[in-house]
Amino acid sequence: MIDTTRLKLLPLSHDQLAKYIANNGTLEEELGLSMRPERISSAMRRALQENILPEATDNGKNHYFTTLWVIILKSVNGIIGDLCFVGEPDEEGEVEIGYATYEDFRNKGYMTEAVAGIIKWIKTQEDASSIFAETAKNNPASFAVLAKNNFKKVGEADDLFYWRLAIR
Repeated sequence: MIDTTRLKLLPLSHDQLAKYIANNGTLEEELGLSMRPERISSAMRRALQENILPEATDNGKNHYFTTLWVIILKSVNGIIGDLCFVGEPDEEGEVEIGYATYEDFRNKGYMTEAVAGIIKWIKTQEDASSIFAETAKNNPASFAVLAKNNFKKVGEADDLFYWRLAIR
């Protein structure tokens, strides 16, 4: 677990991830948390089931890079968002992150703090040398999170900006 000033970042086990996907309160009950306000969309549920859940079962991989991390706001003792890696660091040591904040908790600096916490953790991983992220061009809050954490814009496509942070 990663502990920041206002947050806890918790990587989910395979069983916890299945409970997260079920979105029926069993994860919160297990962790002693208040119920989360967000419902998982069918598209998100499908992505979690098809991509992250199978990867979280492969014992040959670093679990922390293949599961979902929930972001817990200490003051409400509840999940307010999540983040994940798009697999383990590649052969150049680059790892990609993605993140989302529940709507009621946006624009309060929580994701900036969460990303700062995960950066600090990634710096302890010997095989990681940089972090990559992409953001929609129409989502200035998302790229503000990266800019505040010293990511540099390194490119763009039709609807996306690409960002990178060197950590070594």
